[in-house]
Amino acid sequence: MLEETDRAFADVVEDVSPAVVHIRTGGTPNGSARVGQVMGQGSGVIYRPDGWIITNDHVVQGNDKVTVVLSDGREMQGTVRRSNDVQNDVAVVKIDAKNLPVARIGDSALVRPGQYAIAIGAPFGLENTVTVGHISALGRSSQVMDVNGGRGYSGMIQTDASINPGNSGGPLVNIRGEVI
Repeated sequence: MLEETDRAFADVVEDVSPAVVHIRTGGTPNGSARVGQVMGQGSGVIYRPDGWIITNDHVVQGNDKVTVVLSDGREMQGTVRRSNDVQNDVAVVKIDAKNLPVARIGDSALVRPGQYAIAIGAPFGLENTVTVGHISALGRSSQVMDVNGGRGYSGMIQTDASINPGNSGGPLVNIRGEVI
């Protein structure tokens, strides 16, 4: 039984990881920066094969342009298409690419406390880092201070899977390999 569980986790990570990207932001809002300067970073997940990526708004930090590092190491310029969604902390990034691997999107309304949760991302710029935990609770709320003053979050999924700085924007995945 433990071997089956071990194999299931590894299979999920192998299936989802190609769709997880590392996002770097440079300099000031709207993308201006000195050469080599990286001001922020985080993770995202490709949800359409034509280069559409979902991430957290706080990852793109108000920038219009970001650098997206794909799981195969390619770096591409990304355009932030929607950001500054303070309530939901959601941003969408578009890169000019085709036939990209995508993550399956699950239904977060079906999540239950006690289920496994797998976090995949790029904390501290280390691509494809994986942690495993459980869903601890649903419907959590929190207030977080940031460069924009603060963000209020509600309806959050609480997990004990480690989500380190820079992992934000990366997917929280269920055992079926669906992003929740």
